[in-house]
Amino acid sequence: MTPKGEENSGPGLDERITGAVVGGAVGDALGGPVEGYSPDQILERHGGRVTGVVGPWNGDAWRTARPIAPYHKGDGHVTDDTLMTHALVRVYARVRDHLDAYAIADHLVPDLMTNPRWIPELEAEALPLQRVFLAEKWLVARLAYGHVDPREAGTGNIVNCGAAMYMAPVGLVNAADPAAAYAEALDVAGAHQSSYGREAAGVFAAGVAAACTPGATPESVVAACLSLAKDGTHEAIARVCEAARACRDFESALAPLREAVAPYDTVGPDYRSPSLAARRPSRLHSIEELPVALGMLLVSGGDYRQAVLGAVNYGRDCDSIATMAGALAGALGSPVPDDWSKTVAEASRLDLWAPARTLAEVAREVFERDVRRRRAHERAFTELGGAGCSD
Repeated sequence: MTPKGEENSGPGLDERITGAVVGGAVGDALGGPVEGYSPDQILERHGGRVTGVVGPWNGDAWRTARPIAPYHKGDGHVTDDTLMTHALVRVYARVRDHLDAYAIADHLVPDLMTNPRWIPELEAEALPLQRVFLAEKWLVARLAYGHVDPREAGTGNIVNCGAAMYMAPVGLVNAADPAAAYAEALDVAGAHQSSYGREAAGVFAAGVAAACTPGATPESVVAACLSLAKDGTHEAIARVCEAARACRDFESALAPLREAVAPYDTVGPDYRSPSLAARRPSRLHSIEELPVALGMLLVSGGDYRQAVLGAVNYGRDCDSIATMAGALAGALGSPVPDDWSKTVAEASRLDLWAPARTLAEVAREVFERDVRRRRAHERAFTELGGAGCSD
């Protein structure tokens, strides 16, 4: 049943939250096995473009091919992007209100350290801390052992998409309020990232919130992001989206989007051999993942399948690009293909829909609290001689 007042507004809150949470996880799983490679390498390895779930890049040798990251990427397994997203949903489920950097220290870090969970890429139950990579382990080192002020703990970490990749829940709790999502995500991400990594977390959350607005389009999502983004992040999004508008499909967009984002990306042309200037703080630069995800959202016209496949076949950090593109397209209401979501859920042995149900409940509770808080402020301000209260 469509809630009162939503008859002509497109998908409702529950559908948009489900689309974003499940859509992000499916994009993550599709992008994982080709992460770190170029579009040409992906084309050669798979005999064409990736069109769905594929196996590990190194086949049965996945355990030993990359000793520092012995993860079973592929075959429908989600990666740390989804594990961290689900962990943030659990924090919202516990706090049941807006979050800040202290919530990360008080709830997310202990969860990573003490609660064993099924880790698809390890094919075992383990602490999430044993799967997340170095930029995420920073949270534990700085907050649990270093006792750093959570609002400043992200300073010194490598500047990458580590915080942005799991910020969709912040946008969903602030559905249809991009500015609020931006501010909350910046606070939350301060525990994890600094500089343009933190900025991207705020802008991505804002984009997801904007995508939940009734009548939203890819263009309105990009406009919301640009209205809030600062410095190199703003410029990278603007340039990439300008290039995207000239592309007819994701195949034609692969090279132009990379060319547009390259001046702002610090990693360099070889993703697996970062430049000496890689991932350092700067007001001039941007992470690559968010601008490209927004570009693919435009190229696809908001279609989930095309946005995610564009992100996946772009290569480089494509699991995170596809996570973001999938969450944005899903929040817009574009359906996640059932065959993909079922395959990923079964292969990962995770209920991809349960976190979305939890987050929808929390989002409604937080909105009700926000209304009460706003009305209390209005009453107080009116007593001071300000404008009258709203209805």
